[in-house]
Amino acid sequence: MVKLTRKLETIEPSATLAITALAIKMKREGKDVISLSAGEPDFPTPRNIKDEAIKAIENDFTHYTPESGITELKEAIAEKFEKEWGIKYNVNEVIISNGAKHVIFNALFALCDEGDEVLVITPAWVSYIEQIKLAGGKPVIVETKEDNDFIPDPKEVERKISPKTKAIILNSPHNPTGAVYPKDVLIKIAETATSKGVFIISDEIYDKLSYDEECVPLVHLIPEAKENILIVNGASKAYAMTGWRMGWGLGPANLIKAMGIIQGHMTSNPCSISQKAALEAVRGPQDEVTEMAREFKERRELICSLLEKAPYMTFRKPKGAFYLFPNITKALGKSFKGEVIEDDITLARKLLEEKLVAIVPGKAFLAPGYIRISYAASRKDIEEASKRIIEFLEELV
Repeated sequence: MVKLTRKLETIEPSATLAITALAIKMKREGKDVISLSAGEPDFPTPRNIKDEAIKAIENDFTHYTPESGITELKEAIAEKFEKEWGIKYNVNEVIISNGAKHVIFNALFALCDEGDEVLVITPAWVSYIEQIKLAGGKPVIVETKEDNDFIPDPKEVERKISPKTKAIILNSPHNPTGAVYPKDVLIKIAETATSKGVFIISDEIYDKLSYDEECVPLVHLIPEAKENILIVNGASKAYAMTGWRMGWGLGPANLIKAMGIIQGHMTSNPCSISQKAALEAVRGPQDEVTEMAREFKERRELICSLLEKAPYMTFRKPKGAFYLFPNITKALGKSFKGEVIEDDITLARKLLEEKLVAIVPGKAFLAPGYIRISYAASRKDIEEASKRIIEFLEELV
């Protein structure tokens, strides 16, 4: 066997992608699987965006672009941000990457020397921890509590900052909990981080999916900290373009330049066709973005109403994104057809095997005892999957 680097010994594969892949495999085998595991809209990419991609192909826009993305797209993103939020970014302060995930990795790789610490608020999206480790950094966990709606305590964030702390990752609206951090909490964390020289990576990929109040970019809340913040966003969630791999970052010019150099050696440039599609997404009509957000809000109401009486399960009503994050600790220790449900991983596996519903165990998000249920699915699938989940829980002994 090939001898691999020791760094990979600590890296875990993506649990969300693994569950989704298994669900797809079972579907191909003819099984009636309902997948509530994927973190992507179930809507098609809007027609106008697809048409621009087709036009780009027909016009032979199929060659290398600048490593950090085409100028037109950077300008469009900066112009839209300034129009909506009053914060100006120049072209050299914008990078286009292969998805928001790629933006975050580039930033961590540019920021972290070996052993530098990066604060991560848990529960946390599956890739933050692994990307920090790949970049040579050390993840430092800031835990949140369900009884506080998974909102981080700024005092706890401050306690976790050490002389080795290089950055903190914030994510609101939040994956997997659906929390939307209050503005005063975000401002306090940003003020503390800035005063202590800790850089902020603000993952705002779900910004268009905040249901009870408008989601405001961190840099708009505290513009004086602009040089200490990287805003991460993209086309995946708002425009149903997950497979197009289009993400972008807005931040200080020296960091953006470094990220571009890294990207140039890793991928050369983002996909040329996807960049033209993203340009239309940003500059074109936004009606379908609004409609998707409205539909997700109604699906939130539906799934909460269906599962609120499920046995052995409690949850907080999500305020953003498209995930429900139930606490299933009361189900642990019980058994299903003779097999003890030892943890959330066992529960997720048995639910898929026995009831053909795919969800993601909370352990993937550093939250054992929870499960993540995506309601980025049709109402019909949400209704049927909820019925199966309740049946499964009712059959536990």
